[in-house]
Amino acid sequence: MPIDLRSDTITQPSDGMRRAIAEAEVGDDVYGEDPTVNRLQDVAADLLGKEAALFVPSGTMANQICLYVLTDPGDEVVLERSSHVFNYETGAAGLLSGVQLHPVDGKNGLLTPDAVEAAIRPDMPVFPPTRVVSIENTANKAGGRVYPMDRIRAVEDVVREHDLRFHLDGARLWNASAATGVDEATYAEPFDIVWAALSKGLGCPVGSVIAGSQDLIEAATVARKRFGGGMRQAGILAAAGLYALEHHRPHLADDHEKARVFAEGMEACAAFSVDLDAVETNIVLFDVNDGTAQPVVDRIADEGVLLTPFGPKTIRATFHRDVSMDAVSKAVETIQALYAPTAA
Repeated sequence: MPIDLRSDTITQPSDGMRRAIAEAEVGDDVYGEDPTVNRLQDVAADLLGKEAALFVPSGTMANQICLYVLTDPGDEVVLERSSHVFNYETGAAGLLSGVQLHPVDGKNGLLTPDAVEAAIRPDMPVFPPTRVVSIENTANKAGGRVYPMDRIRAVEDVVREHDLRFHLDGARLWNASAATGVDEATYAEPFDIVWAALSKGLGCPVGSVIAGSQDLIEAATVARKRFGGGMRQAGILAAAGLYALEHHRPHLADDHEKARVFAEGMEACAAFSVDLDAVETNIVLFDVNDGTAQPVVDRIADEGVLLTPFGPKTIRATFHRDVSMDAVSKAVETIQALYAPTAA
């Protein structure tokens, strides 16, 4: 079997999770009658410190529902240029919500208050009204960087000063909390609406949870149905989420340790450049010093280690519960055999 470091979305359900799925009590969730879904939503709302929560099929749907309930057609959303909403959601915000995305350059992939302030449109009829500021924590394309709370609070000050709405793409929010010890509810508190994925590092087969005020979650429930996300006996999926939050979430820091070991191994190769200070969670970005990423990825794949080309010269490795520390060591040894480490 290859050592698959392409993404933390490739995780398989654990044996315990499979048992929880098989034994789940279910009902019709569109009627609000699935007890396992309802329990997951209550647990998620509590963890994220919000009044209510909603289980949805995917992270992209979660982002798009959040933007839909926070905006009107013609509004503008300010976000960091490398964000998932801007890069990896097939233009859905324009199609589904009729909103315009305004990408700005942050610092190390993270928005700064000055960049947000500069992006807010003047109140004039020739401009789209700025309505939402969106951030992604952790920031995927920045290598899983974590927003410090003081940065979030500084951006929030700008958001509130201009009477805007604040959205958190928390696909890997669990990782941010594991890395810093700041609980998820504290991270989520400044935002009007937030979501977190269950299908990445937590190992679920599908699903994310959106959390916010009761009014916003009621609107999100309508939007979920409108977008085709109303599910029936979804408790078999929600059971996986409940299991993951209890049993998998406490071990996310192990994936961060694996990432650090791998990054140090890549730093030892003269062929690559790694910023070790940027390795904060479970993602490692490293650059090819001579040539481009795709041929390197292909060559390494031929030896049984799967990576993701993440730019012309950049490669991404993502660590997760299905890759053991022994497998990480083997991956490092394999790559170092191809790209000899520098002399001590």
